[in-house]
Amino acid sequence: MNYSKRSFSSLYLSLFAVLLFCGFVTKSQNLMNNRKAVLIQTVKETNLKLSATDTLYFKPQAQPLETEIAVFVDERKTFQQMLGIGAAITDASAETFAKVSPETQKKLLQDFFNPKTGIGYNLARTNINSCDFSSGSYTYVQEGDKSLNTFNIGHDTLYKMPFIKRAMAATNNQMKIYGSPWSPPAYMKDNNNVLGGGHLLPEYYQTWANYYVKFIKAYEKAGIPVWGISIQNEPMAKQRWESCIYTAEEERDFLKKYLGPTMQNAGMANKKIIVWDHNRDLLFHRASVILGDKEAAKYVWGIGYHWYETWAGGAQMHQNLDMVNEMFPDKNLIFTEGCKEAFNAERYNAWELGEYYANAMIKDFNNGVNAWTDWNIFLDEKGGPNHKDNFCFAPVHVNTKTNEIVYTNAYYYIGHFSKFIRPGARRLACASSRSNIQATAFKNIDGKISVIVMNETDKEVKYTIQMNAYSVSVVAPAHAIQTIVY
Repeated sequence: MNYSKRSFSSLYLSLFAVLLFCGFVTKSQNLMNNRKAVLIQTVKETNLKLSATDTLYFKPQAQPLETEIAVFVDERKTFQQMLGIGAAITDASAETFAKVSPETQKKLLQDFFNPKTGIGYNLARTNINSCDFSSGSYTYVQEGDKSLNTFNIGHDTLYKMPFIKRAMAATNNQMKIYGSPWSPPAYMKDNNNVLGGGHLLPEYYQTWANYYVKFIKAYEKAGIPVWGISIQNEPMAKQRWESCIYTAEEERDFLKKYLGPTMQNAGMANKKIIVWDHNRDLLFHRASVILGDKEAAKYVWGIGYHWYETWAGGAQMHQNLDMVNEMFPDKNLIFTEGCKEAFNAERYNAWELGEYYANAMIKDFNNGVNAWTDWNIFLDEKGGPNHKDNFCFAPVHVNTKTNEIVYTNAYYYIGHFSKFIRPGARRLACASSRSNIQATAFKNIDGKISVIVMNETDKEVKYTIQMNAYSVSVVAPAHAIQTIVY
């Protein structure tokens, strides 16, 4: 048989390609075989709190047994990109911060904002005008000033802005800050009161739109960049504290005809506008009305939501997030507020505080959420200050008389996400084979993958993390949350 030189060349090239592929596969297998996973845990009734406890190693395993519990992760499919995780810097938090010693202040800044020694917060919400977590009601203008000539943020320069600046410095100025109003000034409302709900009067729509612009300009002139704003905190809640009601149509029209164009004309088209900023239960309706209108939707960065539908005895309506995400995939979802319950110092050690947070965060992220903001970052020993006695829990409480810092387990549970899911991370396809563990997974921009797994049951759970044809075995103690990083 005669072979041409070309045939031999083709044969050699084919053999070379096969050998090269085999070498690549072998190298990939060796890399996977040598891939280490660091296990970080917080476990009930132990001293383990965000503690690195073990180094685990992947091994070949193409198919788990039916009797095994597994968390499956596939990095070939990615979903939403993470903006950040953080909390609200309210008047209450800032006043608490100002009352404690410099040493306590330093520790708080480190524990919340340092990504290595703390939990790495990089997102903050703050109140525009007063809210319930202020020591009293206030606005930035004198009553009746339709021209806003008296606009002045002097109130905020005493406590809130100094704290925000310290927090910014602690994040190397990487923190994104957005503001939310609880109520316009009384003269702009039909009930002539910042408290008790009421509606923004139509003749003040433009004035109120100008107010947001003045707030942003004043803060930025003082050295605090404003990433964005939400239109109204809880626009369907008539509260005994600062509140204002907007129907979906009212919020849509205010945005479309006044706020959006006003911010754009002021050169603030880059500022993000968040709509709704209330519970998951009515989120789908509000999104449909506003985002279903193209002229209004073009100004919207995302839809904000809270979790208080559960306070009325219902369940957390995570499926509504997924529905909005499916209908409006070009918009973002941001959790803007949530606290677990009213303050009670006897509940500091209640383990369900942290589990409630983690349960919500895992389900929120798995339903497409891009950012997550807790309510007050910390509060004082009474769950305040609060000028309407609406005292609440925060993940951390600081005794302003003794400088003692109390870390509830919610702080550590949140840290399992905020410390290991960094800005720019992408959520990965992740599924659990059993309902006794919950899981989510993200890939950070540095290539590290973080898988968060929670066991809320009273029993230890043995499971594997299955990735491609490899797995790593893990044991989740009863009432534990774990972050596995590799």
